[in-house]
Amino acid sequence: MLFRVNALIKSRNYYYSWNAEGIINFRFLQTMGASEAALQLLSTDLSCQVRTSSILAKSNSLLCYEQCIKTRHCGDWRYKQIKGLRKLQNCSRLHAFRGLHSVFRGEKLHNRSNLLICNCQQPERVSETIIKGGNGKSMHTVSPKIPNHTPDEQNMKQENGARPFSEGLKTAAAVNSRPRNNTESIEDEAWHFLRAAMVYYCGSPVGTIAANDPSEATILNYDQVFIRDFIPSGIAFLLKGEYDIVKNFILHTLQLQSWEKTMDCYSPGQGLMPASFKVRTVPLDNDESATEDVLDPDFGEAAIGRVAPVDSGLWWIILLRAYGKCSGDLSLQERVDVQTGMKMILRLCLADGFDMFPTLLVTDGSCMIDRRMGIHGHPLEIQALYYSALLGAREMLAPEEESTDLVRALNNRLLALSFHIREYYWIDVKKLNEIYRYKTEEYSYDAINKFNIYPDQIPPWLVEWMPSEGGYLIGNLQPAHMDFRFFSLGNLWSIVSSLANIDQSHAILDLIEAKWGELVADMPLKICYPALEGQEWRIITGGDPKNTPWSYHNGGSWPTLLWQLTVACIKMKRPEIAEKAIKIAERRLARDRWPEYYDTRRGGFIGKQARLFQTWTIAGYLVAKLLIANPEAAKMVINVEDTELLSAFSSILSSNPRRKRSRKGVKQSFII
Repeated sequence: MLFRVNALIKSRNYYYSWNAEGIINFRFLQTMGASEAALQLLSTDLSCQVRTSSILAKSNSLLCYEQCIKTRHCGDWRYKQIKGLRKLQNCSRLHAFRGLHSVFRGEKLHNRSNLLICNCQQPERVSETIIKGGNGKSMHTVSPKIPNHTPDEQNMKQENGARPFSEGLKTAAAVNSRPRNNTESIEDEAWHFLRAAMVYYCGSPVGTIAANDPSEATILNYDQVFIRDFIPSGIAFLLKGEYDIVKNFILHTLQLQSWEKTMDCYSPGQGLMPASFKVRTVPLDNDESATEDVLDPDFGEAAIGRVAPVDSGLWWIILLRAYGKCSGDLSLQERVDVQTGMKMILRLCLADGFDMFPTLLVTDGSCMIDRRMGIHGHPLEIQALYYSALLGAREMLAPEEESTDLVRALNNRLLALSFHIREYYWIDVKKLNEIYRYKTEEYSYDAINKFNIYPDQIPPWLVEWMPSEGGYLIGNLQPAHMDFRFFSLGNLWSIVSSLANIDQSHAILDLIEAKWGELVADMPLKICYPALEGQEWRIITGGDPKNTPWSYHNGGSWPTLLWQLTVACIKMKRPEIAEKAIKIAERRLARDRWPEYYDTRRGGFIGKQARLFQTWTIAGYLVAKLLIANPEAAKMVINVEDTELLSAFSSILSSNPRRKRSRKGVKQSFII
C-alpha cells in the first residue's frame, strides 16, 4: 500500500500531509529548507488547539523510517539515498506512528514538494494565552517567534526553489537489527535508539514511545508516550543538556490534565494526569484534504483493567523539579498554569476520605505494576513517590496567601507519612521476631499489634530468606494483612526520597548485596521477590497468563530499574553496588536488543512477551551510566532529609506512642 504525501501550506500556518487511507506526518522539513515566502507565512499568528476527535480511531498512521545522511555540499546539508547500512552516518530517525494494521513500511518520497508537516511553534519560544472557547474547552493561542536555526539550516531556507529529498526510507526492522560495529559503544547505540523513539507534535519533540519493536505484529499501546516510561528518558535528555523535549513534555501533559475524562458516565477528580498520550494526525473538521496533529490522552479509560494512573501526577512533579534543578530554568515551575496544575495534583492526593492512615489508598494496577498483583491498598511504591512529590512540590510552590492551607496540609501529611512508613512498614530480623510473638484481638488505644496482624501470616520463605544484617520496607500494610514481598522500586525510591531514614536506607542496600543472587543474578533487577506461585498465583492474579511465576510483574527482572538503583547507591555513597549491576546488564542488553524484561528466577531468559527496543530499558541504562560518571547530577531527583520533619519525628518517638487519646480542650456543641 503506497502512500502519497502531498504538501499544502494552509492559511492556518500548518504544514499538512494526507492520504485517503492513512496519514503519515514527517517531522523534519525544517532541516530540509523552505522558501522565504514560507518563512514569512510561518511568522504570522497561529493557534494550536489540543483536542480529540471521533475520527481518531480511523487514523492509520504508519511507522516509517527516514534515514538522513549528513554530507557537505556547497556549504549546506543534503539528503541522499545510501545503499547498504554500512554507509549510514550520524543521523537516523524513527518516527513513532504506527497504524491499526501494525504494518512497518518504508515508502519512497521522490521530491520535497511531497513532504510537509505541522509547524506550530515550540512552547518555550512563544508567549501563550489561554482562551476559553464557547464550548468550554481551552484554546492555547501563541504568538510565535521564528525559531533559531543553525547556519546551514538558514542557508538552506534562503535558497530559492526546493531541495530534493532522497529516496532513503528503510524499514524499522532493518535499522533496529543493524549490527553494531566495533567502534560504536553500547552507549552510542543506546542513544541512537533513544532518539529513534522520539515523538513530535507540531514539529517539536514531546516524548518517547514505550517501545520500538519491529518484530511485534500487535502494538497495543506501546506506540504511546507514557508518563512513567518517559521519566528515565527525560532524565537522560536533561543530563545531556537537551532541555526542550522535557519542557515540551511537561507543558503538553499539563494541558491534558484538564481534559474531560469519563468512564461509564463517571469522571475522576480534577488533577488526574493521563497514563499516556498519542500524537495522531487527523483530517481537519472542515477540510478532509488537510490534516493536523492532535494529542489523544488515555486516563485509564482505555487501559487494560480500566485503572486510573495514580503515579503519573507524582512522577510529573518529580520531573518538573528535576528540570528546574538541572537546567537552572525556574521560570517553568513559576508559571501560573504550572503552579495551578501542581496544586490540582496535591489537592487530589491530600483530599480527606474515610481512611485512617496517611498513606494513599489505591486500587490494583495503578502504578508500574499495572496488572492485578495483589498490591491494592497502600502499596509502598505509591507512598514513596507520594512522599517525594510532596517534598518537591513544597520546594516549588510559590509563596502565596491562598496556598497557606495547602502547605499546612502538605506538611502535616509529610510528618504523618514518614512516621507511618518507618514504624509500620519496616521489617528486619528483630521486627520479624516481634511479629512472631504478637498478641491478636487487642481492643484498646494502647495496642501493640495495631493492625491485628496474625503471626501465622509470616511466610516460611521469609524466615529462611531474611539476612541477619539488613532489612527492607514491606510492600503493603492493611488491617490484618502485611505483604512481605520485597518491591524494588518502592524500596529504592524510599532511599532516594528520604522516606526511609539513613539506617534503614543502608540496611536496604545491605539486603540487596546479601541477596544478590536472588534480586540481581543474571540481570538486574527483580521488580518484586518472591513470585506468586501455585494456588496463591491463581487467586491473586486470577490466573494471569502474562504474570506467570518469575515473569513480567510477578518476579520478572526489569533493566530499567538500574537508574533508580544507581541514584539510591549514589545518595548513600555506595556507587560500587550500582557499578556492579551495570556491568552485568552490559553483557546482554545490547546483544538481546534491549528487552522490556527478563524471565526465570535468575533473569536468564528474555521475557516471553517482552518487547524489544523498550525505551525505558534503553534510557534507564543511559541514566545509570551518566550518573556514575557524574554523581553530583543525581541531586536533581534526590530529596535530602528535612531537618524540621526529623525533629518532629524524634519528638513523636520520644513521647509515649501508646498513650490514650486525650479529650482535653475538646469543645462540643449540640444542636437542639
